[in-house]
Amino acid sequence: MKRPTRLPTRPLLLGMGIVLLAACASHQEEVRDPDAGAAGQPIPPPYVAPPEEVQGVEEERLAVQPAPLPANVARESQSRAQSVEAIRRAESAPGSAKALMDIHRTFAPPCCYGPMPPQDAERYAALDDNPVHRVAEQPVSTFSIDVDTGAYANVRRFLNQGQLPPEDAVRVEEMLNYFDYSYPAPTTRSTPFRVSTELARTPWNPGSMLLKVGIKGFEVPAEERPAANLVFLIDVSGSMQSPDKLPLLKNAFRLLTQQLSHRDRVSMVVYAGASGVVLEPTAGDHKRRILDAIAQLEAGGSTNGADGIRLAYRLARDAFIKGGINRVILATDGDFNVGTVNFESLIDLAERERTTGVALTTLGFGTGNYNEKLMEQLADAGNGNYAYIDTLSEARKVLVEEVSSTLLTIARDVKIQVEFNPALVAEYRLIGYENRILAREDFNNDNVDAGDIGAGHRVTALYEVVPAGQRGRVDALRYSRARDDLGSPVSDSGELAFVRLRYKAPQVGARNDESKLIQFPVLASSRKAPGQESVDFRFAASVAAFGQKLRGGKYLGDFDYDDIRALARPTLNSDVAGHRREFLALVDLAQTLTPHPGVGLREREREIERFGKVEEGSRTE
Repeated sequence: MKRPTRLPTRPLLLGMGIVLLAACASHQEEVRDPDAGAAGQPIPPPYVAPPEEVQGVEEERLAVQPAPLPANVARESQSRAQSVEAIRRAESAPGSAKALMDIHRTFAPPCCYGPMPPQDAERYAALDDNPVHRVAEQPVSTFSIDVDTGAYANVRRFLNQGQLPPEDAVRVEEMLNYFDYSYPAPTTRSTPFRVSTELARTPWNPGSMLLKVGIKGFEVPAEERPAANLVFLIDVSGSMQSPDKLPLLKNAFRLLTQQLSHRDRVSMVVYAGASGVVLEPTAGDHKRRILDAIAQLEAGGSTNGADGIRLAYRLARDAFIKGGINRVILATDGDFNVGTVNFESLIDLAERERTTGVALTTLGFGTGNYNEKLMEQLADAGNGNYAYIDTLSEARKVLVEEVSSTLLTIARDVKIQVEFNPALVAEYRLIGYENRILAREDFNNDNVDAGDIGAGHRVTALYEVVPAGQRGRVDALRYSRARDDLGSPVSDSGELAFVRLRYKAPQVGARNDESKLIQFPVLASSRKAPGQESVDFRFAASVAAFGQKLRGGKYLGDFDYDDIRALARPTLNSDVAGHRREFLALVDLAQTLTPHPGVGLREREREIERFGKVEEGSRTE
């Protein structure tokens, strides 16, 4: 009787090991897919800075032996290394398939088990457009200033990936404040900023006017910037593995490191499932040591952001510089999933810590699981600012070109209040700032927190105003007084509105907590004739229209993308940095991505493909 053929054991074990390794690698790729971008599109690799921007970074990194990560932070990375070594030993030694399976169960990285994150798990705060108000019923508008710019960069990311942004991701004020405007600067530092106004016809509604309120903070040259105590708080959890997250983040912080001097101090805290200090307070001119700490960062594990925030604040308090800049810079995708994850609890944590004089800046990275709601409101609660970093060029803008604005606060708790004259104005609405609205009585209450302004910051606010006698959007009340003190001297003075601003000194302390007041009228006679508007007025109006269009265009009527483009194009002569030209490209993208009645999906795909070829050709030229 012929004996059955016996299969060799070692090749079988080796084959099973290869299959298991391939399955784990496949699972890792599946977990990373949600971070690749909307609609399954891969995110392009981060922009590589010119050599002069990061000169010497690689040489300095190699010149120093890397310091070990804290054990509690590096535990999961060590586990992965043990996994690989154990599998190699099993494949090269005799044994059973069960033994190999046991090794995989013991050491397999977390990516190999559990559900994959959803493709669309980004979180945004729900916002409704500001309503129209009758001046006879509610003549006063009060809000906190906002210097954040993250919404614009995030909108750009969506459009460049071939997708219209969610309406709640569009905050018009952050789109307005992304750009530079030629506002007059203050003549003395005794008043930290200067306010200017402009009044002209509304481009999308000839029956109304736009009132533009512009604020410009005083500039501080780099050599005059106070000494800085900075804590880099960096998310190294498993969700930060994709190229648009930790790799881009590391390059961004390398750029910031190059801006530091011997007077500055830098610490670094990392967090995943646990948190730890990877760099004790270090002089800013010890760049090799700082850059080496950045270079060793690797992603892996869950995200306990709250513990990291607490540790970073404690480190900042220990190294506090009196009269200097004291700031935690949090860089993350905001996907906190262990420890304190309740939104309100995290906001409360930032509000408590701001009383110590340590501010919080948040830098958002990545896609798929991005928690923009948390990032924006953490910065607000922490007396800081929020930016979204989608490219290394954006990192350079925020951390190099505007580093003084990002780090140095020149005025705290800045509030704006505008009172409209019912004799000359029937209706008004504030464009944007939906999550910055304050009660009227909050303006004079110094215990109510508001936004801060950094050195050189520009703030723009737009009101759409319907003159008295013009048909507005809201009917007058039948039983309200038809005339509200119209015979008073103020009503007959020709003042369209009266603008008030309150602010505090930048240092936190009892003597600095009493606000100061700036106030001035806006005369109806200051209205500019059509065609006489400033270049900045036209461009700000085009940005406001674009933001409103992306949010549904509730108040725009028939004003469309072609009108937005025509309004912005003549302003390009003053576009030194190229940001306005980029804005026009985004308008083109949004128009291409917007569904048109009667145009099928196939036709839209052809149009998008054709537009992409045109853009590629223009870049090569």
